[in-house]
Amino acid sequence: MCRGWCDVSDLHSPLTIGVLTQMWERVLQRFPVGPEEHFFDLGGNDMLADALFAEIAKVDGRVLPSATICRAPTIHALSALLSAPTLPKFSPFIPLKAGDEGPPIIIAHGLGGRASFSQLARHIGARNPVYGIQAKGVDGLEAPLDRIEDMTEFYLDALKQIQPKGPYILIGYSFGGLVALEMAQQLIGRGENIALLALVDTYPHSHHLAPGERLRLFAKRVGGHVSRMKQMPISRASSEVLHALQLRLHLAGSNDSRALTPPPLSLVRTTARVKENDFVAMRRYRPRFYRGKITFVRPEANSYLPADPTAIWKKLAAEFEVETVPGDHLGMIGTHFESLAAALTRHVEKAGAAFPAAASNRLARKMSL
Repeated sequence: MCRGWCDVSDLHSPLTIGVLTQMWERVLQRFPVGPEEHFFDLGGNDMLADALFAEIAKVDGRVLPSATICRAPTIHALSALLSAPTLPKFSPFIPLKAGDEGPPIIIAHGLGGRASFSQLARHIGARNPVYGIQAKGVDGLEAPLDRIEDMTEFYLDALKQIQPKGPYILIGYSFGGLVALEMAQQLIGRGENIALLALVDTYPHSHHLAPGERLRLFAKRVGGHVSRMKQMPISRASSEVLHALQLRLHLAGSNDSRALTPPPLSLVRTTARVKENDFVAMRRYRPRFYRGKITFVRPEANSYLPADPTAIWKKLAAEFEVETVPGDHLGMIGTHFESLAAALTRHVEKAGAAFPAAASNRLARKMSL
């Protein structure tokens, strides 16, 4: 049934806005869903995205990557994208928030390669446009990269299209902090200026840490897992152990898990593949000394990561500052994103005070979303 926002000119296509709306409502089990509501804000996840695109394939006949939802996360945006005969060639930079002042804020993805920062971006108070970086391979159409240096070259080539010259504002969450750091290093090597490099709870691979720190973190992880398992019913604890074993067998390529393997363009599958490559890239990466300033934002509750980032990063940067915000590693971009957004807003505005006004205005005109 066509809703009030359905475009009459779209009625000859099997995927009208009305049909897409019904699909979203079925998959998300939410009624009603508006044409500008964000899929992931409505409770969507990777499995539900796979279910949505399985329905789209049945009606439209095209098998599309489930990661398309990351590029077009609203019914209106998805309708416009699907109306094209072929998918456009995507940039790794996903617009998260429009802006009319200053250079864009670039946020690099965490493990898994997804630019899952829509709520965070909307709450950043600065008037800069905000882009998230999505990793190569999340769509399943290309092979993911497994070296941070290669990722950086790929992202910097695409960055020229939205911001050919600095100053640059680079933020990296978790694994993405290493990507942002390498981007900053390479941009400085090209004679560009970095206005802000912010790492959000980012650490190099544990083999870069001192032996004592590695042992403390290992003990902390084991203690946390044991404590959590003790609080569970025996049946649930056994189920979690079995699930972990099945996951390890699957990652090792066990033939026993072939029946559980999702389709090649499934978001569950492509995200898992990118995450595996990101782990390899993290292990390989050797952070170099950064001649500028690193702003580090850490969560108040830090369960499995080093308690003191300064001890690790101060020897790798000319200047290093730390700010603490509420939440934990995942919650700081999920349930407590307002606090992180407020902190990033302050740092962006502080960095922006050094931008020449004329240059900011010229950049803003070039970089409308």
